[in-house]
Amino acid sequence: MKNIYSKMIKVKGHDVHYYTAGQGEPLVIIHGGMGGAETWLDNVNMLADNYSMYVPDLPGFGQSQLLDRDHNILAFSEFLGDFTNYLELNSFNLMGHSIGGGVALTYALSFPDKVKKLVLISSLCLGREIAFWVRLMSVPAQVLGSAAIMVLKTIKWVIDTLMSPVKFETPLSRANVNLGCNITTFKQQKLVLTKQLSGLTVPTLVVWGTRDEIVPVKQAYAAAQVIPDCQLKVFKDCGHSVYRDKISEFPQLLTGFLG
Repeated sequence: MKNIYSKMIKVKGHDVHYYTAGQGEPLVIIHGGMGGAETWLDNVNMLADNYSMYVPDLPGFGQSQLLDRDHNILAFSEFLGDFTNYLELNSFNLMGHSIGGGVALTYALSFPDKVKKLVLISSLCLGREIAFWVRLMSVPAQVLGSAAIMVLKTIKWVIDTLMSPVKFETPLSRANVNLGCNITTFKQQKLVLTKQLSGLTVPTLVVWGTRDEIVPVKQAYAAAQVIPDCQLKVFKDCGHSVYRDKISEFPQLLTGFLG
């Protein structure tokens, strides 16, 4: 294991935890909604010889403090701007998985001059469709508020028991509940950026798995046809977390794209 440092900083009055390692061009990684920054540590270890990496826990995840407002993709994109400004990262590569992909995409559309290259892994915001069980999670949150955590823990048990390919990696928290309520309805994703993709000026790599149980792979193919400077890599027989399912191949793919 290479030298990976765990750090705490104060960003706009909030405690923020992040991991950093490596040397070279800066690479900022935004994790998905059912795990924190630590889910990326194996990849960080393999990429440390090529990049200076910064992997924050999003607010309310891992060791980072909750926001004092709703947790949603737009709020997390603003947090990403505050975080990178604090670290004085004026130009960097940006990668996001799942919800983190939606955050990264939103930021790159707003600040294309700051993002050198963009990597989207099973990203949200590329279409309306999302797994039924994810949409189901938003309903108790909208109806029951904080009491939804107990309801969602029951849903977690049902999913873990009856749908073994789909596993929750961390306990459901207030941030998970708040986020689920703000990114989906009972029918679809709330924030879809397909109309903006043709204006994305950042070189982009879209990565997916054919067996993604959360966001269908057809959204990857559709996005790749619209984004002007785009490469697409679809891994066969992989699920929602390609970066871990293909722990050997993924770093090679990434370095081939980022340089």
